[in-house]
Amino acid sequence: MENIEICRNLLLKICECGQKNPNPPHIQDLFPFKHYFNSEGNLIQEKLSEIDGLWTRREILTRFLFLQAVLDQGPDIVGIRHLLKDVTNGLYLKEIRFLHKPLDFFRELGISVDEILQKHENIKLTRAEIWATENKSTAGRYNLFMDNSTQVLGYAIYRWGVPLSVPYLLEKDFSKINKISTEPLVDYLENYDSAEIMSQEVKDNQRYGLGKAIGDKAAHLFAKWYVHTFSLCRKKAISWNKISYELPFDSNAGRVLFRTGFLTNIASLKNYENWEVIQKNAGKGGEHYIRVTNIRGKKVQTISIESDLGSQYKEISTQYLKTRKRFPSSMEIQQLPNAFLKETKYGIGDLDDGLIYIGTNFCFNHNEPKCVKCPINEICIGFQEKQEFISNFRT
Repeated sequence: MENIEICRNLLLKICECGQKNPNPPHIQDLFPFKHYFNSEGNLIQEKLSEIDGLWTRREILTRFLFLQAVLDQGPDIVGIRHLLKDVTNGLYLKEIRFLHKPLDFFRELGISVDEILQKHENIKLTRAEIWATENKSTAGRYNLFMDNSTQVLGYAIYRWGVPLSVPYLLEKDFSKINKISTEPLVDYLENYDSAEIMSQEVKDNQRYGLGKAIGDKAAHLFAKWYVHTFSLCRKKAISWNKISYELPFDSNAGRVLFRTGFLTNIASLKNYENWEVIQKNAGKGGEHYIRVTNIRGKKVQTISIESDLGSQYKEISTQYLKTRKRFPSSMEIQQLPNAFLKETKYGIGDLDDGLIYIGTNFCFNHNEPKCVKCPINEICIGFQEKQEFISNFRT
């Protein structure tokens, strides 16, 4: 019971931070969306079904967020979001309306590539030094193209081109069966039984899946934006609500959840070593490396499926996530937060916003984070008891 209460208190405190400090993509400044938001910067929900060109506003927003989820995986989220915003505005001002007409991006590939290169250089001038200071790196290493690549063409075709191709392919496939839709991407996404299944199919579907262009974390980030941040989802079922998709588990989330003691309260350090989640001396500077992606599918070790929390988990997995048809015999770590939040006012989006806020403002990935100013330091085991969780581990 003690482990359950510690974990619950941690998650609720992080969610509270998330509600106070949300982290939405600031898309109201984008040229194609200038009429979608009111003067207070809030999305006009009642007009999401209005037609903009051939498609609804909901469809155009979904296409953009689909693209942003792919691009949002890089090393500097602030810089990446600036790059996407600046390139989008630049292309639309040149009448390359790639969200409305995805083929425009490819027809004018020379202009598209030039825009990406130019805007990347501009952002590098303003962000490189800040990023280097925050990450204890050098400004010369600043690069938003991902995969340590400096070639813009591969970045443009793979990272931009793949998500832009999905709505175009859907348009073609719908026309083959004489299906007329002003929301082809939305129709496809909401065809699935839950937001969680949708997030898996975004990556894995044989025909429309983005494959290696998107990771599990980014697919769940898209689900968060679609369901929680912008409330684009038309479905009202519990399988499409605030706890119907997994937490976007990335290095930032893993670092905060490890240092605060959440992860070590549901499994031991030895468990994580055996699973190769913790890889000794494999991190930057010879510290222990936490490979967060290896947590996927691993089982909770210290809390029984027969507990009250386990009962909540059973319902989560079968009715909300719909990843199981029968009650499971054990709990998976990455789905445990959903069970903790089931009877609360918070959702996975609040938890993720809180983890982003804490991880990017206080819990830095080095041995000098701003623990004294952190809003959850009173319940963080790394700050209160086990300083080695901060000094000896990296994500």
